[in-house]
Amino acid sequence: MGVPVSQMWTVSTYVLKQRLFGRKRYPLVLMLEPLFRCNLACAGCGKIQHPVQTLRNHLTPEQCFDAVQQCGAPIVSIPGGEPLLHPQISEIVQGLVERKKYIYLCTNGLLLEKNLHLFKPSKYLSFSVHIDGLEAEHDAAVCRQGVYKTAIQAIRVAIEKGFRVTTNSTFFQNADPKRTRELFDELTKIGVEGMMLSPGYEYEKAPEQDQFLPRQETISLFQGIFSESNSSWKFNQSPLFLEFLKGRWDLECTPWGNPTYNLFGWQKPCYLLEEGYAETFDELMAQTEWSEYGSESGNPKCANCMVHSGYEATAVEQTFGSWKGFLKTASLVLFGASKTTPTQAPALMSLDIPQKNQYTKEPSNTPELVELTMDTPSN
Repeated sequence: MGVPVSQMWTVSTYVLKQRLFGRKRYPLVLMLEPLFRCNLACAGCGKIQHPVQTLRNHLTPEQCFDAVQQCGAPIVSIPGGEPLLHPQISEIVQGLVERKKYIYLCTNGLLLEKNLHLFKPSKYLSFSVHIDGLEAEHDAAVCRQGVYKTAIQAIRVAIEKGFRVTTNSTFFQNADPKRTRELFDELTKIGVEGMMLSPGYEYEKAPEQDQFLPRQETISLFQGIFSESNSSWKFNQSPLFLEFLKGRWDLECTPWGNPTYNLFGWQKPCYLLEEGYAETFDELMAQTEWSEYGSESGNPKCANCMVHSGYEATAVEQTFGSWKGFLKTASLVLFGASKTTPTQAPALMSLDIPQKNQYTKEPSNTPELVELTMDTPSN
């Protein structure tokens, strides 16, 4: 596993403490979105489809710190938009380091190398660089040529300067297992601390809607990817979640595990769905009808979702909260996972995805892309 021992210890003791106090629902990772604007218009993302005025705004450091205090999660992921466009991002990161939160600053890498001087290497800070494939696949996914080379160069420089660097990769319909394994080899050779994997989610505002994977195809893809493996690969996520992606371990979504705070408040119910906002974290937890979400709920918006932000927290809770999960994780870490061929019938392939139920899916209205002149942070 590509996770430092100190971070694993912090998370495990946090989970055990929650169980000791009898808390059924608790956050593991705060998804802190300080802004929505970005310097890319990726085909599978709808974040920059917000109105121009919204894209020009950002959270203050004080708002970020207050959200972290309300939530109490040991890990803070900072997605966007592109966080390095925030004029006070270094102040936000430094404040979270001082609070001893483990931070994953998510970036597409375009601004990383030129802004490394704003940060100090720390065990609490990791740059999580978005890499959706080798050069051709990644540049196609982000809809701009040259991004892959820039991001890889930034990763190399950040590692040389002593920073923790991980990657996050989202896979869609066009993902090729062989090319994906070659990507893992390349990132391992460069020296990234760990790789995070996830299938894409069906964002209603995404410019291209035909690239998202149904659940059965997601399982088939990850079986194909891991039909061959390299023992040197390190993943920045729970072994149980990787088994879940391959259809070899059953997980149910815990949407409260990765709550989201952004310009509008606490997003209901999760990072992937936008169904209103709460003013406080306590209000989010108390007033959200959690039974209406997850694959077992019958909600069609959740039927195909196998994204890490919904299921990783479940995997971690099972790892440290049950003997079955702990022993399975220990076995995977010590002996590795058995190979899974795409022709095998995985456990989750038999899931019946409900077609008709109490929910109705609203038609999506995808606004035109908005172009903005973005300021980059500087001293």
